[in-house]
Amino acid sequence: MLSHHLESALKDLKDLIAITESDIQDIKVAKHDPQFDRLSIKEEKLKSFEAKKAMIDHEISSLMTSNTNVQLQDLINAEQHILLDELKIELSKLREVNKEYAKLVVIVSNLYNTFLERLVPTEMQGYNKVASKNSSILQVRV
Repeated sequence: MLSHHLESALKDLKDLIAITESDIQDIKVAKHDPQFDRLSIKEEKLKSFEAKKAMIDHEISSLMTSNTNVQLQDLINAEQHILLDELKIELSKLREVNKEYAKLVVIVSNLYNTFLERLVPTEMQGYNKVASKNSSILQVRV
């Protein structure tokens, strides 16, 4: 059962990496709608991975409690060792891909905020930014 949960968790991780890599490609060419369309899929994959990780933790915990005198390395077979190593590699890869995506999101966010600030100048009132009374670029006519 542990092998099945490991394989399934690996598939979810690889899917999350692929989705995030697609998001990176789309943000580079300003295609924002596909990113928003994939958001629900990404959330589902993340929840699925978290559930499978909990099952993996439970399986390992059960093995450890039923075999208190045996080390974990001796409780799992070679295939499971390989799957755990691969899981670690994929988690590291997901971290790096997410870091790259986060950098791009911050850059784009700052760009849009700068454009907005130039279109609608703001001033600080306490801790809040509010539209400046002198913003003459926008006028409302009734």
